[in-house]
Amino acid sequence: MKKYILFFTLIFQFVCANESLDATFKKANDLYQKEKYSEAVTAFESIENQGNASSDLYFNIANCYYKLGKVAPSVYYYEKALLLSPDDEAILTNLSFAQKMAIDDIKIIPEVGFKKILKEYTQVFHYDTWAWIAVCIAFLSLLSFLGYYFGNTVLLKRTFFSLFLLFLVGIGITVFSAFLQKKWSSNYNPAVVFAASTTLKSEPKTTSEDVVTLHEGTKVYVLTTLGNWSQVALTDKTKAWIDKEAIREVKK
Repeated sequence: MKKYILFFTLIFQFVCANESLDATFKKANDLYQKEKYSEAVTAFESIENQGNASSDLYFNIANCYYKLGKVAPSVYYYEKALLLSPDDEAILTNLSFAQKMAIDDIKIIPEVGFKKILKEYTQVFHYDTWAWIAVCIAFLSLLSFLGYYFGNTVLLKRTFFSLFLLFLVGIGITVFSAFLQKKWSSNYNPAVVFAASTTLKSEPKTTSEDVVTLHEGTKVYVLTTLGNWSQVALTDKTKAWIDKEAIREVKK
């Protein structure tokens, strides 16, 4: 009997929690519509602080900060929203507006050649999706092998054997794509500069040579961390060391 009481108590708490979140979300949207952006962002962030994460939530928080003219947190939350919905046009558009508020104008050097083509191809699907495609193709390869094994004519055997070889190639391609997509996704670690101004160094120490000065809202990519320093790459491929307290990593 106690188990049933505990079960229904948990269900009741879960339902109440969801109703509370919905109410808070509605209240935050109402505050945003009334142009009370500071109160709205507080309400939205209270939802985030309860462990909730979604592209819509991050997008709304970013919109609030953008309206408040705060470049670093607006870019940061647009980037977090983009991680969850990479093809969302509204997020991409608003992010471009927010980035225009930043002081720094770092040149973007795009990927070129075969590596670019390979990245674009593997990023068509998430690595989990590539893995499931590989599983499906493996199942089809098994069926084609059975068709070859039990085929009672030369034509059938040749057809199923050809399909079997084709599916084996497909397994190799999809598994390789999943591996590359997983690797690139793991290595992709964007961050946003939150310090009003910070100087990047050639080495992880304050006495080393200055490389470039960045300002809040600039996007960098974290490569590695050593003590209180993070090695970052800029969009123009410049690599240098930055005080890790000056940035916030988007994936955290």
